[in-house]
Amino acid sequence: MNFDIIILGSGPGGYVTAIRAAQLGMKVAIVEKESLGGICLNWGCIPTKALLKSAQVYGYIQHASDYGIKAGQPEAEFDNVIKRSRNVAEGMSKGVQFLMKKNKIEVIYGFGQLVRGNKVVVTDSDGKKSEISAKHIIVATGGRAKELPNLPIDGKKIIGYRQAMTLPTQPKSMVVVGAGAIGMEFAYFYHTLGTEVTIVEFLEQGILPREDADISKELTKIYKKAGMKILANTSVETVDTKGKNCIVTVKDRKSGQTQTIECDIVLSAAGVTPNTENIGLEALGVAMDRGMVKVDDFYRTNVAGIYAIGDIIPTPALAHVASAEGITCVEAIAGHHPTPIDYSNIPSCTYCWPEVSSVGMTEEQAKAAGHELKIGKFPFSASGKASASGSKEGFVKIIFDAKYGELLGCHMIGANVTEMIAELVVAKKLETTGMEILKAIHPHPTMSEAVMEATAAAYGEVIHL
Repeated sequence: MNFDIIILGSGPGGYVTAIRAAQLGMKVAIVEKESLGGICLNWGCIPTKALLKSAQVYGYIQHASDYGIKAGQPEAEFDNVIKRSRNVAEGMSKGVQFLMKKNKIEVIYGFGQLVRGNKVVVTDSDGKKSEISAKHIIVATGGRAKELPNLPIDGKKIIGYRQAMTLPTQPKSMVVVGAGAIGMEFAYFYHTLGTEVTIVEFLEQGILPREDADISKELTKIYKKAGMKILANTSVETVDTKGKNCIVTVKDRKSGQTQTIECDIVLSAAGVTPNTENIGLEALGVAMDRGMVKVDDFYRTNVAGIYAIGDIIPTPALAHVASAEGITCVEAIAGHHPTPIDYSNIPSCTYCWPEVSSVGMTEEQAKAAGHELKIGKFPFSASGKASASGSKEGFVKIIFDAKYGELLGCHMIGANVTEMIAELVVAKKLETTGMEILKAIHPHPTMSEAVMEATAAAYGEVIHL
């Protein structure tokens, strides 16, 4: 079985790459060891958003009286919430199956390993091996939950994100280790449904440590007020799982003091590990750096005919990044002349509530880069649409270079801000200046007016503050 392109992995990197390659007239095969759609569709992006929506609806009903509506006391049926999430994931995976058939892409189920001669040996679930070949092989095997040495995931008391989506019963208490996007989304979900949540983050900034410091402070304030316990600049020393509950020993990295926390479940959300083991990379001599595959601007490795995209290369481990990398890769293979991806213009979204989104530099990064700054901030408490919606928490913060008006970064926290960040991504792509954003008329009343108002604040022209 010979193809133009073979892709290992069918996540948002792999399946999008396969479709674009097929559109370009190539004969394509995709090798998948589990389910079409990969982690994102089956165990990540999509089912978690279904869980979060259930939590949001539950929260709305609890506060129905705020909207002048009388409702009975809601009850979260945990098993049905989980079931809905799995149904959404299953539906999306079936959608990818349809797209594979529509684009005449050969789907081969099994574990793929690279061998010399631009070949892939696929071992199916029965242990049967088959061999396929292609001039170009793209590795898009994604990542999995990172295991910390002192926090081994056993799937029962110490769990990763996969188990967190399918727990048989709702825990009464949970310690979430890691306050990045995955940790914060699950912390919000479980806390909203009534689980007592403690968040432990190793880095000093605390919640969402890679976001702008003002965003972290705001979300910390909101979640502490809601009743979450947040321990920043804190390490997990040990977890004792021998008894009925988990006994978590943590240490304040500044003072050196330790304390213990008792909980039902510990969720390890300390990041992602690339799936690069046992797929033949080492045998082929593919260059690696700290567990990541080294590639050029068009995702070529040092071995002719072998490419890599997504979570296994040292770029942001985000679904939309993997998709864009795959498209760029196959367009280059096809002889097109795609523009290399600008990694300074990648949007980041966290879907807890309130949501968080950002693009470009943080204030700290912009200062470190030597820019003289104009910074504008507009709170949603001053937004008519936010007030009408009952979602006044948060703000838009926008950062410009003072000399040239260049948009350097934008950081948002609030209701549905993940739907708003694309405006700034496009503006940055088009090298739009601050005054151009300010003079672009934004509709009223909308949450997106806050972008215009924050820009106006940066230039000393804000109206509604």
